[in-house]
Amino acid sequence: MKGVILAGGAGTRLAPLTRITNKHLLPLYDRPMVTYAVEALTRAGIQELMLVTGGTHAGEFFRLLGNGHDYGIDRLFYAYQDGPGGIAEALGLAERFVAREKCCVLLADNVFQRTLRPIVERFEAQERGARIVLSQLDDEQHLRHLGVAAMQDGRVTGIVEKPETPPSRLAVTGVYFYDEQVWDVLPRLQRSARGELEITDVNNWYIERGQMEADVLEGFWGDAGESIEQYYEVNDFVRRHRVNA
Repeated sequence: MKGVILAGGAGTRLAPLTRITNKHLLPLYDRPMVTYAVEALTRAGIQELMLVTGGTHAGEFFRLLGNGHDYGIDRLFYAYQDGPGGIAEALGLAERFVAREKCCVLLADNVFQRTLRPIVERFEAQERGARIVLSQLDDEQHLRHLGVAAMQDGRVTGIVEKPETPPSRLAVTGVYFYDEQVWDVLPRLQRSARGELEITDVNNWYIERGQMEADVLEGFWGDAGESIEQYYEVNDFVRRHRVNA
């Protein structure tokens, strides 16, 4: 399985911190944010990675990560996203790298307390389709700013973005698993009202065909790029606790 780390975006929700750098290069406790994403995948057993980024600070990722060997990566590739086009568009840049193998896609501002290895192993054993990772959140106001899974009989029946009335307490985290079908889905997507190709449309495509599995996380999950408040909440958690353990 190959891994794709998405580290693009304008980072407007973390302004003014992001006026001088990419948000994924901001520090979380004692090291740059993106290194936690790298660690999450390598500790899960994925050693071939592509990092997709953009903007004026793209070269800083190469300065930080180099060939990846110091971070446990066997082979590290880079791709450049020319302008804000959405998560699904960024994923499309990794098509040749993934070469129709199974892949794990991780947003670089997501931090997990527990290792992703058991989920990776379950997806490797999964015959077909996709897999998403959910986190139980009790704060309804927070859920209104996220993608939320609608559930029936333990299965995901749909994903609703930023729902006024959340259909469950299960937020969709920023880690996704896809089989080779994803490369046929991406070219068919229509841009959303904000002009982007949405990863939720990809996930709902799999859900509509009954090919989506889901895991509910144990332990902490945080999106450090969601807001200034979330950035500091994740920072405080990382400072006090181990992550990717």
